[in-house]
Amino acid sequence: MIMKTFLPFLTLGLILFGACSPENTSVKKESAKSKEVTSGELKLAKGKSIYEANCAGCHDSGVAGAPKPGDKAAWSERIAQGGMDMIVKKSIEGYDGKAGMMPAKGGNATLEDEEIKNAVTYMTRKL
Repeated sequence: MIMKTFLPFLTLGLILFGACSPENTSVKKESAKSKEVTSGELKLAKGKSIYEANCAGCHDSGVAGAPKPGDKAAWSERIAQGGMDMIVKKSIEGYDGKAGMMPAKGGNATLEDEEIKNAVTYMTRKL
């Protein structure tokens, strides 16, 4: 008897909760996108900091052929040779180029690979 009395309320409750579910999903998706944007902005901010402290000395002035941030022609040529992964790898390991050399991790062995990647991303962000 009690079960029959509560059955309509239970059914109504399940319907109402079910109707809320898609809304929650879209909120979760928006939250995930927001976290991605925040994460990307954080990586750029970290990259800028690493760049200014370790890379700007050569890259701002183009010393030894170092491509300047935002120089589409110079960066496009390098990207065409092996993509961003190759640029990051060479930035981490160092290399000798036609116009000069890139020391491993810009000469700062204490930098983490991820910090180098963030700095490269910062330098190439406007391409």
